[in-house]
Amino acid sequence: MNTTSSTNKQANLWYKNYMVLIFVIGLPVFVVLICLFFIFYSIKIQDSTVRDDWYMDGKTLYQDASRDKLSHDLGIWGIMRFDSLDNGDSKVSFELNYPKDSLDSGQLSDGAALDYPKTLAVHISHATDDSKDRDFVITHQQGNQYTGTVALDATPAKYYLQISNSGTHNWRLIQKENLPIHNIVFTPLTSFDDEQSQLPDQKDKRLSLHPSSQSSNK
Repeated sequence: MNTTSSTNKQANLWYKNYMVLIFVIGLPVFVVLICLFFIFYSIKIQDSTVRDDWYMDGKTLYQDASRDKLSHDLGIWGIMRFDSLDNGDSKVSFELNYPKDSLDSGQLSDGAALDYPKTLAVHISHATDDSKDRDFVITHQQGNQYTGTVALDATPAKYYLQISNSGTHNWRLIQKENLPIHNIVFTPLTSFDDEQSQLPDQKDKRLSLHPSSQSSNK
């Protein structure tokens, strides 16, 4: 009798019950470990931010669009081409274009003499992975042609591209594109167009909601 009772007590011990070990102890411990892993992952492996002209004033974050507006006012645009090299890098060719009026007069829209900077800075930023960002310089060759080389990641992805001049005219051209690609066209931002920033006057085309006014118009 005592032997049977002792056997039943041992069988009913909580640490010998698989339901307790799995659902009462095992699952909570597993959840805690998963939470600790994600906390560590979020701290050590953060998503990179896209580089741009941002600056802080106190606790307020502002974006400086002065360089974008300057390229718009000067009418600058360009075409970038990527050609593969034997060593796996890409040859970058860029064509810097000025408006026809500036080319004919030899002056920019602000009255300064038209010239081609000796170098232009190129920033290629991956949408999420800053380890794939590339910064390099393209050098003026002749006419409006610039060349340089860069080692791009071969995995297709979304990139933000920027070409800028840090000289007297501190302008930049920006574009977003899925790389790899052969040609990219850089144009000034249309948000600075006066024609698009003003809405047409629609007051004469509005329908009145008052019945009497509608009948008088007839």
